[in-house]
Amino acid sequence: MNKKAKTNKSLIFNILFFVRLLFEVSPLLVIGEFIWGILLTLPTRLISVLGVKYIIDVVTDGKNLERIFYAVAVIAVILILSKLLAWLFREFFWNVEREKVYYGLNKKLYEKAKSLDLESYDNPEFYNNFILTIESSSDNIQNLLGLVRNYMGNIISLLTISTVLLTIDPVCLLIILAIITVFLPLSKKIGNLQMQRRVDNAKYHRRSDYFQRIFYLQDYAKEVRMNGIRPLLMDRYNDAADDVITNQKKYQKKIASCYAVQEIGVQVFGFMFILPLYLGYCVLVKNTLAAGDFVATFNGASSIAMSINFLTIWGLARFSEQAKMIEKYREFLSTGSKINDGKTVSPVTEPKEISIKNLSFTYPGNDKPTLENINLTIKPYEKIALVGYNGAGKTTLTNLLLRLYDVSGGSIQIDGKDIRESTVDSYRGLFAAVFQDFQIFACSAGENVAMDIDPEAERVMESLKHSGFSKKLKNGTDSELLREFDDNGMMLSGGESQKIAIARAFYKNCPYVILDEPSANLDPIAEYNLNQAMIEAAHNKTVIFISHRLSTTVNADKIYVMENGKIIESGSHKELMEQNGTYAYMFNLQAEKYKTANAE
Repeated sequence: MNKKAKTNKSLIFNILFFVRLLFEVSPLLVIGEFIWGILLTLPTRLISVLGVKYIIDVVTDGKNLERIFYAVAVIAVILILSKLLAWLFREFFWNVEREKVYYGLNKKLYEKAKSLDLESYDNPEFYNNFILTIESSSDNIQNLLGLVRNYMGNIISLLTISTVLLTIDPVCLLIILAIITVFLPLSKKIGNLQMQRRVDNAKYHRRSDYFQRIFYLQDYAKEVRMNGIRPLLMDRYNDAADDVITNQKKYQKKIASCYAVQEIGVQVFGFMFILPLYLGYCVLVKNTLAAGDFVATFNGASSIAMSINFLTIWGLARFSEQAKMIEKYREFLSTGSKINDGKTVSPVTEPKEISIKNLSFTYPGNDKPTLENINLTIKPYEKIALVGYNGAGKTTLTNLLLRLYDVSGGSIQIDGKDIRESTVDSYRGLFAAVFQDFQIFACSAGENVAMDIDPEAERVMESLKHSGFSKKLKNGTDSELLREFDDNGMMLSGGESQKIAIARAFYKNCPYVILDEPSANLDPIAEYNLNQAMIEAAHNKTVIFISHRLSTTVNADKIYVMENGKIIESGSHKELMEQNGTYAYMFNLQAEKYKTANAE
């Protein structure tokens, strides 16, 4: 199969795939689009052929001229009914069903996104396509529905008008098709030029859009105002805008020239010269065509030309553009998960022994392992600290414990059973985790802590107390956080936000807690209070925490020091200080900084 055939097959496959997705959510909307397309196209084109022919034939005949009024009335009724039906469909059905389709299809995307492995997010190409798929979903649905509507309308119109002209004079139809066919390659060239112009413009628009975002996104506000970068940003924005204008000029002359040749060829040479010669011969010499047939053939020729151009060039070009986006949908929805369910459902019980044996892990695409030959045992109810320099592998190890990734070698076992034997959701339900890059959601305080739609107010307040959160909640646990949707929403400092996130670990009923830098945004006093609260509130849980502030590790039952993906030291704070190794060096260095800061 040649490349062109494969491309066409892929185009058709992707279009049918997306139409099927839409049909699954709202079959009536897809069927309605077909009918709407016919109503918008066929009546006016039929009237321009048959209606005009009938009126001219009546005038030429000179008898019963009142039939003209009846014909005009029928034409008016047809046009009014078709427009009315289309309007009623759009206003009372289409808008509602379109929203259902938006939400239905987006729900499929979100459900799929939820099931994706973190490994997928580590793949830049996949992640970019994922973002593009999510962000362009609504536009794709709107554009595709419009294309389906117009395509169906033009197919029915082409078949109907061609049938009418075939009954008038088959030769006329053949002449029209021959003229259009001769200049079809030129139409295709115009379509290709316009497609390439859109592709090039998109590239330049991405640059200009980037610099636009910098001026209105809050993330950049401080940097833009405190530094002299504004002239540079404006200069780059102007360059991008100039590139867009230059690109438009580059294609404008080519497209205009092709348009001119096409219009002269089809309209002037074909429809104003060749076709009139044949029609004049039929009317004046052979007397096989009436005046009404003459006009109907002209109008039909124009209608057929529009339909063929749309079906073979313009519509396909638009479908081709949409098919690229649909391909991303299809790939995204068909992406498989590498972290698969086991057969066992893990019940929430008291903490059991966690055993990590000969564990190794390499991120996809990397040659060097991030973790290598990790062996450790965590006893029930222990408080374990992971320390080490950035890049040592601490967060990666906790991600493996949470089964956000699966190990490359070795195993993680709980109570002697490999964690891969459990279903993913039930296993993750055993853990509460507070990540270094935690997020606060535009929901109520209670929902943010419980991470559920039905939070228990008393448990929420108790969890907030343990985390050290002391800010007054005006409406209790129903207080809205952030101002995304509520102008009166509570804004939080970095430390307050982190305490909300930490409260989640206290709220969740589970035997294990993982805290990645739980005190990063807290001052030393709040840090001390948090550590005491954690020890008190998590007395019945196994706690594993990562910290760069070694003052938080003093009370840990056991400390593991990691370096270059390996465990190089382990023991209690006292034992490690006596070893006078890496941990002692790091601890003394930080302690000296605190002493110096206090002295100043």
